Amino acid sequence: MPLSSAAGALMVPLALLPTAPPPGGAPAASPVPDTARVVDARFDRADGFVPARAVTHAPDLVPYGSQVRVTVGRAAGHTSVTVDLAGVSGPHEFPAHVHTGYCGTDPASSGPHYQQVAGSDAADNEVRMTVRTGPDGAGTSSVTVPWEFRPGEAHSLVLHAGTPAGPHAAADRAACVDVDF
Repeated sequence: MPLSSAAGALMVPLALLPTAPPPGGAPAASPVPDTARVVDARFDRADGFVPARAVTHAPDLVPYGSQVRVTVGRAAGHTSVTVDLAGVSGPHEFPAHVHTGYCGTDPASSGPHYQQVAGSDAADNEVRMTVRTGPDGAGTSSVTVPWEFRPGEAHSLVLHAGTPAGPHAAADRAACVDVDF
């Protein structure tokens, strides 16, 4: 029996609703300042029917349904970025960086690392952190840099595979979260 137009009309608004926090709450995180931008998401397939805010390219390291919270705060010309993970591989170390592109089916879609000064190797020129997870697959990391992102130039946070695990190289992009910094 075909769907009636009324049933179809009910389905469209549901798809447009913002993502609710995951059942049981988001991963444990530090208190969030009122001026912070927060992205709570569950990792999903990059090629899913509905585009996901957080995608995994390595489900053995970042399983479907595992959780991420990215908190971005700005104050006095500085930017802090905090990443909280739950339900991922553990114990493990995930290097994390802000990238210039958006997440996509191709891990390279997220583009290169965002650099405040293009081509500089200075330690504080990029957002660099390592999220260390415990045996339970939960972990957190935070960094503060002495600058603010240029508008429209930083769009995602990428978790790299880190220490070689299974078929992955250390530089492989294990997962990606769309965050307009």
